[in-house]
Amino acid sequence: MCGLDIARVKLLFSFKHEGSTYPCALVHWYSRVSDSLDEDTGMWVVEPDYCEDGARFSSVIHLDTIFHAAHLMPVYGDDSVPTHLSFTQSLDAFRTYYVNKYIDHHAFEIAF
Repeated sequence: MCGLDIARVKLLFSFKHEGSTYPCALVHWYSRVSDSLDEDTGMWVVEPDYCEDGARFSSVIHLDTIFHAAHLMPVYGDDSVPTHLSFTQSLDAFRTYYVNKYIDHHAFEIAF
């Protein structure tokens, strides 16, 4: 993905230090499952990163390091999706996700 990584923004905040304001985001990271695109879809497949204790791997980053929004689509597999699953739970309910490069022109250019 051209040296870019995928992260999910969980919190936006800022702080001041010695008169300067630093806009930041708390993010959860994703890693590529493979070094190549999925051969069926032509999209990257990513999975959430976890620490040894099972917690999501998180970081605080400066807002200037965010380049573009990414559209993640679940890799559903062979099982049916539960009918009670809400869209707000979708980024927590699956093991892997496609990085949808077909969502718009800019994403297609970035995630080729």
